[in-house]
Amino acid sequence: MRRTRLFALSCCAIFTSVFTLSAQESTVRKINEGGRFDNWCVREVKESGLIGGHTKYLYEFYGNQDTLVTGKTPFKAPDGYMWRTNNVLAIVAGVVKTNNTIFPEKRGDGWCARIETHIEEVKALGIVNMDVTCQGALLVGVLPEPITTTKDPMAKVFYGFPFNGTPKAVKMDYKADVGHEVVRGTGFSKLKPMGYNDYAEITVMLQKRWEDEEGNVHALRVGTGIERIMEDVPEWKNGYEVKIHYGDITAEPYYKEYMGLKTDPETAYHALNSKGKNVIIQEDGWAAPGTEPTHMMIHILSSCGKAFYGGVGNTVWVDNVEIVM
Repeated sequence: MRRTRLFALSCCAIFTSVFTLSAQESTVRKINEGGRFDNWCVREVKESGLIGGHTKYLYEFYGNQDTLVTGKTPFKAPDGYMWRTNNVLAIVAGVVKTNNTIFPEKRGDGWCARIETHIEEVKALGIVNMDVTCQGALLVGVLPEPITTTKDPMAKVFYGFPFNGTPKAVKMDYKADVGHEVVRGTGFSKLKPMGYNDYAEITVMLQKRWEDEEGNVHALRVGTGIERIMEDVPEWKNGYEVKIHYGDITAEPYYKEYMGLKTDPETAYHALNSKGKNVIIQEDGWAAPGTEPTHMMIHILSSCGKAFYGGVGNTVWVDNVEIVM
């Protein structure tokens, strides 16, 4: 009887391990296939007449280059699509507005993604100008629509996806035009040049997350691969690897302050807890070596500063993004 029970438990453990591995392999495959950026579609949205009634186009990287007339219908990712742009539909106080900072661009026989920081100009009633600095963000995660307020921009995006593997890197092709002067544009005051430069950022991160009894989400940092593109790269750099470093990296020679734990509420990541509430992910520390992660994040930003600040003109082109196990 005891041997039979042990055999059954062993079979259950093996089945669970195989199932988990299979699910993880499926996730890696979806991300790697989507990271070629050869498939895309465009949503056609008519903005409110109050701000000019313009027809705008929002790109996402799935489909067959179709134009989808969606109007005010919020974006819903199709099955198997894990990438997301921050090309977004906003409906604030009944006013329909869009922003598009990421575009497909022809590359050889296929396509790549172009990520940029620009000024979104809004003219209300043809009189009032509201200029907003918008950063481009290409990510694996969720950005629910519509956006209904400009407050707390970091709370609008849920970065990351369930993942318990230990990849060695994220590989990609890229080129870049960076180092443009930061311009503050909040929409509520005049544009203000800030006198310092801005750079693109690539983030790969692994966390072990859990939820406490009060519904707060905590995390330990398991793996870190965060790099800033500090100079122009005019020609494609193919097969570049953002290496993932495990454990506490604060004493390593390559460590930079921007690689540290996210403890500032203004820049911390957000997630939905088990009750569906939007909460901050509280990074409590560095995980011990060998800790198995629960989540992984991948995002590529045209600017590395906080919301409404960015180097206008910063542009990053990326292609063939894939997780290297």
